[in-house]
Amino acid sequence: MPAPRVAVVAPGAMGAAVAKRLTSAGCTVLTTLEGRSPASRRRAEDAGMHDAPLPRIAAESDWVLSILPPSDAYSFAEKFVDAYQGKRSVGFADCNAVNPGTVKKIRDLFKGTDVRFVDAGIIGGPPKEGYDPTFYASADSEDVLKSFVALGQYGLKITPLEGADSSVGDASALKMSYAGLSKGIIGLTATMILAAHASSPTTARALLNEMHISQPALLARSTTSLPNMLPKAYRWVGEMEEIAEFVGGPQGDIYKGLARTFERVEASLKEKDGGGEDVQVLKEWVESAKKELEGDTSKEGQ
Repeated sequence: MPAPRVAVVAPGAMGAAVAKRLTSAGCTVLTTLEGRSPASRRRAEDAGMHDAPLPRIAAESDWVLSILPPSDAYSFAEKFVDAYQGKRSVGFADCNAVNPGTVKKIRDLFKGTDVRFVDAGIIGGPPKEGYDPTFYASADSEDVLKSFVALGQYGLKITPLEGADSSVGDASALKMSYAGLSKGIIGLTATMILAAHASSPTTARALLNEMHISQPALLARSTTSLPNMLPKAYRWVGEMEEIAEFVGGPQGDIYKGLARTFERVEASLKEKDGGGEDVQVLKEWVESAKKELEGDTSKEGQ
């Protein structure tokens, strides 16, 4: 049986890395580069992806993996529905960080068509040598879910969410829950560093020193999580909004606040070369934290 033809939209850091796994396993991978940046085009070329208009993607793909910023998930599905001519069955996996309500609205766009819909949440970073993120997947049909899981033989790590009560929305709920913890901690850390520094640099230094004493693991984590967050802050704004809707009520407002933190970081990144004051505060925190932690290592070697 020939390897499937898979469309990955779009060739961001995650999408291109997923595409590379698929092409390395013998799959033909399509994407659409209309309106994409030079960086995206380079990633697509490096991953072995083929540029194609959306009608061709809809007509030729066995599976379409939608890997986009959360704010683009629904609009892309709408465009795909418009391009789909219904001449053949195609699988569509929404792999975006959206809440269960949003993913069900996306699923409903395909009602009355032969599109096989899967809700897939990716937990982890882009795949690379020796590392695989996990695609957690749920569907309303066991056969559709099994069909998607079969893509696992082409380099993807896929874990189905199965059970009598499993359906579309479960994978997105898992993604929201996990990201609410992992990215929520990063957002909370950044929020309090910026708040401490706004009080005074002395307060920020004291916070770092106290974390070194009582929360060394969290301090160490900040030295990698904060730099990794900076270029992704724009994507995490929408993700926090989705998590806020998933949690609901006053508790969900926590994540609306974190969305504003990531929005603030994004704005600071655009202020000037190297970023504005907020970005510089976070970068200086990371460097100071590294020095504190390196001091521990030096003492252990004495």
